[in-house]
Amino acid sequence: MEYQTFCKEGGDEHLYEFFKDFGMQFYKDLGLPETSLRFHDHEKLAHYAKSACDIEYLFPFGWGEINGTHNRTNYDLSRHQKFSKKSFEYLDPETNEKYIPFIVESTYGVDRGVLALICNAYTEQTLDNNDMRIVLKIHPAIAPYKIAVLPLSKKLSSEANDLYNKLSNFCSCDYDDTGSIGKRYRRQDEIGTPFCVTVDFETLENNTVTIRYRDTMEQIRINIDDIINVVTPHITF
Repeated sequence: MEYQTFCKEGGDEHLYEFFKDFGMQFYKDLGLPETSLRFHDHEKLAHYAKSACDIEYLFPFGWGEINGTHNRTNYDLSRHQKFSKKSFEYLDPETNEKYIPFIVESTYGVDRGVLALICNAYTEQTLDNNDMRIVLKIHPAIAPYKIAVLPLSKKLSSEANDLYNKLSNFCSCDYDDTGSIGKRYRRQDEIGTPFCVTVDFETLENNTVTIRYRDTMEQIRINIDDIINVVTPHITF
C-alpha cells in the first residue's frame, strides 16, 4: 500500500517526519511492541531522493522492512512534465505562485505487516498440568472473530443461536458446538478470538453466561445484556 502527498518545497521535511511518526504509531496501535520496531535511515539515497527511512520489525529471522517513507522531491512530476510536454506546475491560489510540487511517499508492506503481527501474536504457553496451549494474542480489534458463542450442550442450541444472532449484529462472531468445551476454547485461542461466551443450563434460569478472556483464561459470570458493554472497550482502538 502506498500514498503520496504533494507539497511545496520547504514543507516537505515536516511532512516527511510526520509520516515516519505516523507509521511507527500505526504499528504500535496494532499491537507490535516498541522494542521490536526501529527506524532505519537509508545510508545511500536514490539520486532523486532528499530523505528516506524504513520502519523495521524484528522477525524471528532478523530485522525486516515493513514500511518506507521517502522524500522524492519534485523529481517525479518534473520528469512527467519533461516527457509529456504538459505543465505539472501548481498555482497557489493565495500567492499566485507556480511551482512543481514535492512528493512525500509512505508505503506499507501488507504481507510483511501481517507476518509481523502473526509472529508477534503467536504464543506457546505451558499450563500447570504441562499441557501446551497455543494462543494467537492478536489485538482484539483486528481478530477475525471477536466473540465465540459456545453452548455447553447441544440441548442449548436454540438459546445459543439466539445469542449468536444477537451478537452478530454487533461484531464478527463464531459459533461452535463440536467437541468438549475445553477443546473448543483451545480452537478459539489458536485463531485469536478474544472472548468466548458459554451458554449453560444456568443461563436458562437467570439470563447469565460465562465469558472467558483469551489471554488470561479468566472466566466471569455476567448477564447476557452486559456482554456488549464488557467487550466493546477491548475490540476498539
